[in-house]
Amino acid sequence: MSKVHVISLSGMDMIPCLSGAVFVPDLKTLLIADLHLEQGTSLARRGAHVPPFDTASSLALLSTIIERDRPERLIFLGDSFHDAEGSIRLEDGHRKTLKVFTSAVETFWISGNHDPTPPEDVGGIHCEQIMLGAIILRHEPSVLQQGQCEISGHLHPGCVVVQRGRPLRGKCFAYDGKRLIMPAFGAYTGALSVTSSPFQNLFEEAVTEVLMIGKAALHRFPHSRLS
Repeated sequence: MSKVHVISLSGMDMIPCLSGAVFVPDLKTLLIADLHLEQGTSLARRGAHVPPFDTASSLALLSTIIERDRPERLIFLGDSFHDAEGSIRLEDGHRKTLKVFTSAVETFWISGNHDPTPPEDVGGIHCEQIMLGAIILRHEPSVLQQGQCEISGHLHPGCVVVQRGRPLRGKCFAYDGKRLIMPAFGAYTGALSVTSSPFQNLFEEAVTEVLMIGKAALHRFPHSRLS
């Protein structure tokens, strides 16, 4: 991180990073959304010819982050595998890497729409959702009741901002003080504009901000700046 930004929810400070991960220092917890491991092999099965290196790339980046932040808890917010058989298709070396993570750090796998069943033989605890302090962690953003806060993934938020006449595009963190939607971590995952219809009614636009992921820094913009 070239510049530290802080996102606060329910009185808890979190540090987002260029990878798309979020670290919660007070609870020594690392959050990862939409890892989509084995997306390359899934696409290949459907006839799309893409290099099958996404799992290796994503796990290498995750290893770097874990080494840097030294979390005591690791929480994956769903769609950790691109499909229900993704964990079965893991190469032995990648499976071993995941087992190293889950044996060293308390690990939770939240169900996603791509991977609703527990991953096979990689360790960790499977759950539908989990609480982080007073914050609900789940895969898909849901209707919030009075006083609730939530962190989710699923929608792969991205944004477009015009700077000096040029449109800048990137994945982003989107938040409004009650809700944080994290960008997809996976190497082959794309992004959906937070101004598009799936995001409508999720945020209070007047207080919504995004942190766009740039090459060397995160860039903060109010919702009103988004194209």
